[in-house]
Amino acid sequence: MLESVEGKAQKWAGKAQDAIGGLTGDAATQVEGKVRQAAGYAQESYGEALGTIRDKTAENPIWAVAIAAAAGYLLGTLSSRR
Repeated sequence: MLESVEGKAQKWAGKAQDAIGGLTGDAATQVEGKVRQAAGYAQESYGEALGTIRDKTAENPIWAVAIAAAAGYLLGTLSSRR
């Protein structure tokens, strides 16, 4: 939840920075604003995905454990092969 809120804040700050750069004619500020917006979108999406995973894990804890065990086994198998 917190990640989504922080992402939205970054997104809005980036939009403001982009607008200020456009008004002042400062291309570097505009680019920084666009980068900040993109980072905000990514962080917001990450927060939403994390929330979904939390909800699904709470609904189906046995499946969550089974998936985690399978992922651990797969990663262990892949990392032991050389």
